[in-house]
Amino acid sequence: MEFEEIHDICYVPNGHARQKLDLYLPAKGPVLRPVIVYIHGGEWRFGSKESELRPKHFKGIKYAVASLNYRLSMDAPFPAALEDCKAAIRWLRANDETYRLDSECFLAWGEAAGGHLAALLGTTGDIKDFDVGEHLDISSAVQGVVAYYPSVDFLLMDSQALPGSQQHNHPNSAESKFIGGPISENLDKVKRANPITYITPSTCPFLVAHGTEDRLIPFPQSELLVAALREAGVPVIFYQVEGADHFFSCVSPEMRTNLQAVTDRFIDELYTGADL
Repeated sequence: MEFEEIHDICYVPNGHARQKLDLYLPAKGPVLRPVIVYIHGGEWRFGSKESELRPKHFKGIKYAVASLNYRLSMDAPFPAALEDCKAAIRWLRANDETYRLDSECFLAWGEAAGGHLAALLGTTGDIKDFDVGEHLDISSAVQGVVAYYPSVDFLLMDSQALPGSQQHNHPNSAESKFIGGPISENLDKVKRANPITYITPSTCPFLVAHGTEDRLIPFPQSELLVAALREAGVPVIFYQVEGADHFFSCVSPEMRTNLQAVTDRFIDELYTGADL
């Protein structure tokens, strides 16, 4: 499938160097293109829209893809990264006619730290506290979420971790750096950063995938998220990758292909209005 690529679009006028996105636009497809907003991982302190492999897969499907950079924890602590993701979505909707985007069909997809931010986008759609900057009259809500191995409750991660895993309550942990201080000393801020905080019956549908042997983000984090979504009556698909570590390492090519097929089907059904 032919794609048009537009790189380094500033979604915040005169903003930070990280506040840019890349657009991948299919030459063919619906008159209005549903949008996948892809959010890279990297513990909120590294990673790039250019370095991710996932957007390359999207070139084989019919949706528009926006791959985002956002301010990292060294640039500004929470809620800066979430504010950036929401600003990017508002910018995309404000420019929907230019790029033939369907403003009613946005899905957030992220892995690890990106999965956490995607989950926050899916659970804070009606919360205006995180909308700052331009286009405040436009919604930053998404209509679906794909979250691969997300963290959803920082304070439970150490108790859920496998033996030999890294510490999350440490003052220098990725979570503490993201918050802007030790998570054990910033309970209110941690609560604001936890996607689990905001789940309601109106939360959008989720696809959650996680390896059972993940030594970076404990598998029970996704179990917790899925249980909370189901309790609220939110449609959710839970794909458990048996024996897989972080990034689904050490799994067969067949398993990866199957997960991709499940993900593609979830996105297709979300955008066509089929029952999930």
